[in-house]
Amino acid sequence: MLKINDRISIEDWEITEQFIRASGPGGQNVNKVSSAVELRFEADRSPNLPASVKTRLRKIAGRRWTKDGALVLQVDETRSQARNREIARDRLADLIRKATEKPKRRIPTKPTLGSKRRRLASKKARGEVKALRGKVDPSN
Repeated sequence: MLKINDRISIEDWEITEQFIRASGPGGQNVNKVSSAVELRFEADRSPNLPASVKTRLRKIAGRRWTKDGALVLQVDETRSQARNREIARDRLADLIRKATEKPKRRIPTKPTLGSKRRRLASKKARGEVKALRGKVDPSN
């Protein structure tokens, strides 16, 4: 069981892990040992996540979210299979924790009357400066 917070915990049957060969440098170890982990969490079908958390998780996950509603994480940072597995589970927990935080609602504000007046006064002053740049009449 993966504990996210005091209200949300993910059961082991909701997570499937598949070990694959890692890409990149590493010599013979990379070619022989399946040390990378691909963690798949069926988030859409999870009974432990509230609907609001699922929608925020879908937005946070981005390309890692599949069409059938699963979250797929791939980790091949270390040569150790167990460590990669730990990292993947930690990342999943962090993503879900981030999704549980409600975004702060923005309250629109109005400019004050004083700031409106100051803005208009500065525009008027600037306009007067520009008006003085006109052509000089030679007859005066």
